[in-house]
Amino acid sequence: MAKEDYYELLGVGKTATADELKKAYRKKAVQYHPDKNPGNKEAEEMFKKVSEAYDVLNDAEKRAAYDRYGHAAFQGGMGGPGPRGGAGGGFHDPFDIFREVFGSQGGGGGGGGGIFDEMFGGGGGGDGSRDGADLRYDLEITLEEAARGAQKEISFRKNVSCERCDGSGAEPGSKRVTCPTCRGSGQVRRSGGIITFTQTCPTCGGAGKKIEKPCTACHGEGRVPKSTKLNVRIPAGVDTGSRLRSAGNGEAGAAGGQDGDLYIVLSVKEHELFERQGDDLFCEIPIKFTLATLGGTIEVPTLFGKASLKIPSGTQSGTTFRLRDKGMPSLRGGRQGDQMVRVHVEVPTSLSSEQRRLLEEFAKVSGDANEPTSKSFFEKAKKFF
Repeated sequence: MAKEDYYELLGVGKTATADELKKAYRKKAVQYHPDKNPGNKEAEEMFKKVSEAYDVLNDAEKRAAYDRYGHAAFQGGMGGPGPRGGAGGGFHDPFDIFREVFGSQGGGGGGGGGIFDEMFGGGGGGDGSRDGADLRYDLEITLEEAARGAQKEISFRKNVSCERCDGSGAEPGSKRVTCPTCRGSGQVRRSGGIITFTQTCPTCGGAGKKIEKPCTACHGEGRVPKSTKLNVRIPAGVDTGSRLRSAGNGEAGAAGGQDGDLYIVLSVKEHELFERQGDDLFCEIPIKFTLATLGGTIEVPTLFGKASLKIPSGTQSGTTFRLRDKGMPSLRGGRQGDQMVRVHVEVPTSLSSEQRRLLEEFAKVSGDANEPTSKSFFEKAKKFF
């Protein structure tokens, strides 16, 4: 019997992107998953087929071979879908692909502080249990906190397990019973003329069981909304876009399902003095023209206190100096970044009569009074006249 087209099995076109393939597979996998279809051999076989199709089309090399040769690409020793990542015609476990798609974690960029939202929907089990959704909290911190690390307390609302029913959704003393509509199968058959089709049971939502008497506190949901506070440790060296994972602090699971995780997405405020580039910091400081001329030592600010910086005599405006190990700590370990200090030579805008007299005397001694323009510059500029 000829094998079905992989694209048709997933219900996508040949130009489908990786995201479109994943969404299509997820929909089909939920529809045919054995937990949703206990004892249904046809559904189990379809689950294996769509999983094999996704296994091939989700791999760039296998997909290219399939697009060129069709199913023949995996016959006659050419290498088949096989176990994940390998060649050969061995049997592959479709449940591994299912776990790959539904066990993956997403992410997002940073935003304003205190923004909180749901990231991923929880999966369901054949016993009516549902895993809690992963949650995201956007947290804004200062550059000083990013450099030194910090402890932050965050507040948000989330669904927690109902205390009255202990998360079961059933009123104390009540229990889950076999759904009378689907008789425990989780699906019902509907007839549309000459066509008969199967759909998820509307009474139990595909669980095969229903609550005899719903909990009066959570109305059978097994979860209730509640304000939550959490202390978060921010490691030194984080940057905008860094994500911190707090396992089990997402939405509570329902009816025995696992709790989701909380993801804290960080954004670092702009600093009034320092600019960050990777693990290095950059700043600009003004210095007096007398210091630039005569040289000396000054104290400059860093994120970790003051540091001494030697200014050589004759320093020009725009010169950049390096302060080693005064930048940001590295999240990956190793040497700390540096701080780059660019000096800007300030020219006085007003002079006292004594200051002017002394500068005029200096100009005469230096010959600047008669030739205010540098000779080297004048020689270079001759060719333009």
